[in-house]
Amino acid sequence: MRHTAGAKMERQHPNDPLHGITLKALLEELLARHGWPGLASRIEIRCFSVDPSIKSSLVFLRRNRWARDLVEQLYLEDAEKPSPQ
Repeated sequence: MRHTAGAKMERQHPNDPLHGITLKALLEELLARHGWPGLASRIEIRCFSVDPSIKSSLVFLRRNRWARDLVEQLYLEDAEKPSPQ
């Protein structure tokens, strides 16, 4: 029986809702939903409140796992809610 790479990847990450979502895409979606002020009020880290940018936020989140965990948790919580109209 032959297996494709895609089928193999699905078996390796069947319970990971973030699999295949880049940090940049995740952050951009949160920004579209909440904006910088909304992100800063939900997650108190300077990269969201002081001169925020995608680039600086990505650098910070990649270097600080604790902050990335908070952002990923917010993304997962938002994914369960319907999009604002």
